[in-house]
Amino acid sequence: MYTESIRSGHTLLQQLILASFLLLPWPVLAEEGTVLPLSKISLYSSGMGYFQHDGTVNNRTQLDLRLQANQINDILKSLVVQDFGGGRVSTVTYGSRDPLTKTLGSFGINLNGHPTLGQILTQVRGEPVEVATPNPIVGTLLGVEKKTESIGEGPQHRIVEQEYVTLLTEDGFRSLSLATVQRIKLTNATLNAELQQALAALATNHDSQKKTVSIAFDGTGNRQARVSYLTETPVWKTTYRLVLDEGKAPYLQGWAIVENQTPQDWRNVTLSLVSGRPISFAMDLYQPLYNPRPVVQTELYANLRPQTYGDAMDELTPMAAAPAARNEPKKERFLGKMTQAAAGGRATALGESDVTAERMRVNSLEDGGVSMAMAEDKGELFEYRIDQPVTLAKHQSALLPIIGQTLQGQKVSVYNQSVNAKHPLNGYRLKNTSSLHLMQGPITLFDSGAYAGDARIEDLPPGQDRLISYALDLKTEIEPTLQGGTQELATVSIKKGTMLISRRLIEDRTYLVKNRDTKAKTVLIEQAYRADWKLAEPKEPTERTRDMYRFSVAVDPGKSATIRVKETLPIQESILLMESGMDQIIYYQQAKEVSQKVKEALQRVAQLRSKLDDTRAQRTRLDQRTAEITAEHGRIRENMQRLQQNSELYNRYVKKLDQQETELEKLRKEIESLKNMEEEHRRELQHYVMSLDVA
Repeated sequence: MYTESIRSGHTLLQQLILASFLLLPWPVLAEEGTVLPLSKISLYSSGMGYFQHDGTVNNRTQLDLRLQANQINDILKSLVVQDFGGGRVSTVTYGSRDPLTKTLGSFGINLNGHPTLGQILTQVRGEPVEVATPNPIVGTLLGVEKKTESIGEGPQHRIVEQEYVTLLTEDGFRSLSLATVQRIKLTNATLNAELQQALAALATNHDSQKKTVSIAFDGTGNRQARVSYLTETPVWKTTYRLVLDEGKAPYLQGWAIVENQTPQDWRNVTLSLVSGRPISFAMDLYQPLYNPRPVVQTELYANLRPQTYGDAMDELTPMAAAPAARNEPKKERFLGKMTQAAAGGRATALGESDVTAERMRVNSLEDGGVSMAMAEDKGELFEYRIDQPVTLAKHQSALLPIIGQTLQGQKVSVYNQSVNAKHPLNGYRLKNTSSLHLMQGPITLFDSGAYAGDARIEDLPPGQDRLISYALDLKTEIEPTLQGGTQELATVSIKKGTMLISRRLIEDRTYLVKNRDTKAKTVLIEQAYRADWKLAEPKEPTERTRDMYRFSVAVDPGKSATIRVKETLPIQESILLMESGMDQIIYYQQAKEVSQKVKEALQRVAQLRSKLDDTRAQRTRLDQRTAEITAEHGRIRENMQRLQQNSELYNRYVKKLDQQETELEKLRKEIESLKNMEEEHRRELQHYVMSLDVA
């Protein structure tokens, strides 16, 4: 009996929920089944996709777009809706992203936490209800209580809890076991609607990964309408095949790899592939934002005490006027009416390109491989427009031909010592003579009908060329030789007492190229470009990139060739002539790289420096003699203190002191004279060197 009662209660709860769900107020459309088919797609190499829906709407209608939840932010950021022919767009609605618990908690009946029927009824205490047991009973719900009952006999005996609902009827109080109740109806229409809305929120949350965006069109009659938006898509990629054959122009076939990861099939859509790097970012516009507010506690005031006030000691000053109240910011409301299109209502189609991919026959690769793409510039971007409608099922990928024609180019061998020290790479200089912008991607090369290797190419605009390499050239060997670390004097100049010296640090490389093939070859030698180094030999490279010099060497079959690459690094040095040593002046005076004028100036400087240095040396010798006599004086006076004044040694010391004093007086005069002479020579030298300006 207990099991049957529980099952009866569960059945009643299910019936109550199902009945409420079926009574939900579903949106009533003026025109049911409105669909705007997907008509145009533009995929960007930055990972964004433009989707455009075009179709016909009639009178007042609503269009529902079923989208992934992670697409809603892109839709809110980029959605454009147009109702042509006099119509307008009234509203665009979408499901809130509030947490389900917050949403359910806002309804009159809270369905959070999987409530039982008794718990739901407890929330509607005081409401009028109709209960079938099976006879209908009408009354006011007082509450739900639990009672303990004993069921079963013998070994099957047990104590269980039963829920009873208590009603106030016209006949008084009625207590009914929920196990015996077959149906409960809420007669309050408002509360019943709240329950239905809560159930609808629960049902919508079952597919939380998909959301519905509803667009309301308002107008009369049949009208053209358009809905477009941007959303994240896989990056489309390019891949190429390059066919090389002796005596024939190179043939390039290009494919675009496109992936449909959207939840809908693409049926006969106009597809464009756009290369470029437009700035795109994600922003969370879907998540509701709540501004935190401070919590203010209610103030409690104590009873006031009587106050006493003393007389004012100073004269009263006028009170400052209260600041004027600030004007409320003007509120403006953006109307939902969209800009109406001009007569005709449809956007102008892209103009046909003047240049189409020409089908050329090289081997058999091009058979059936006709390009479907037409090229067109879009400002800073470039567009491949597929000129045939594209059909691609959801979660499928496709290869779409975008180019198939002959170009121009030249076979070369590319040597870079850091890549391979012995052999160069087989390479090809490919010139884009088409009207298409070739986006970066891998290239598979075929030479004389056989697979030759793989290469990568960077973006290649029309009219430009790129160098690619695809295999190791074992028939060519290169031996590099470096002679570096030497310096040579470049120039010497004098200006205002300073000798400016320019030197060059030299790096000299020689490349010996040996061609063991039966065909003549053009070898490109790559060497690192350094902005502070100057190329001395040859005067100009064959070409220069941001990081590399390239030097071209033509080598006949079975022959060798040599190319020398000499670079110099300027080094600047400065020497003050007033402080430099005579050996430095003499060295530069004798250097063959120094001009005759500079040599003559240095010779004059050397003469003046010699006079100055000689005078300074003489004065230094006299200073040393003076110091020696002074030290001797001290020793003699110390000895005299220990002698008797009438002794012979004492008298001899007195005589010697007298002689040394005479010598000191003479030395001091000579030193003073030499100081004056030294200063005169120094001024003469300084005046001369400061007046020099010799290159």
